[in-house]
Amino acid sequence: MPNTQTKLLRDLHKAVDPLILPNVWDASSATIVAEAGFPALATASASIAAMLGHDDHEGAPADEMLDAAARIVRAVNVPVTVDAEAGYGLPPAELVARLTAIGAAGFNYEDSDHRAGGIVDVETQVSRIAALRAADADLVINARVDLFLTGSASVEEVSERGRRYLEAGADCVFPILAPSEEVVAELVKAIPGPVNVTCLPGMDLGRLAALGVARVSFGPMTYLTALEALKSMAVRIRSGQDPYAA
Repeated sequence: MPNTQTKLLRDLHKAVDPLILPNVWDASSATIVAEAGFPALATASASIAAMLGHDDHEGAPADEMLDAAARIVRAVNVPVTVDAEAGYGLPPAELVARLTAIGAAGFNYEDSDHRAGGIVDVETQVSRIAALRAADADLVINARVDLFLTGSASVEEVSERGRRYLEAGADCVFPILAPSEEVVAELVKAIPGPVNVTCLPGMDLGRLAALGVARVSFGPMTYLTALEALKSMAVRIRSGQDPYAA
């Protein structure tokens, strides 16, 4: 029987009325974002890894990352999609079983190769996504396309991967760090399914919605903003200023 949380998460992916996800990293941040009225939450692997004292890009052990995600899921009553990076080297059936066990409604799955470097061959990634979908028909798969991280990708290359990932069973395509609203517009037209984008500085949520984006996330920027607030307060305390000054 389908999980009601996964159904809700999937239904929230709507062009023109996108799912907005200020990414969270622990139970407290999850509670804050949920209480602000957001209908679903997303974790950010970079933020969780940093909080745990590890590097991003699968520098943290899978057990620690999934334990942190489990605490987030337990803290809230809304669907949580977990940034599972590139799967931590786990077999597809084991990865989805562990995500299901902690109550995740969906997960990010990226095509960076954190062991060999570079980007996973498209045929290999398609096979992996198909295996993930075969292992679980319910979890919402957000297939991340990392080509823009290389700095040399074309919209055509990114879109082709997106199309292949959807055909393999992904629910949404995430061309991470699409560099501009103009590029986002091209991607939305070229990818025949829900598109997730990172809201970069200078981008406008209303314009992204008008372009047809179905999901918007912020990655580690929420965590870094919280650290910046702490840094500012620490400097005021150290210099003898009012700690609570704006």
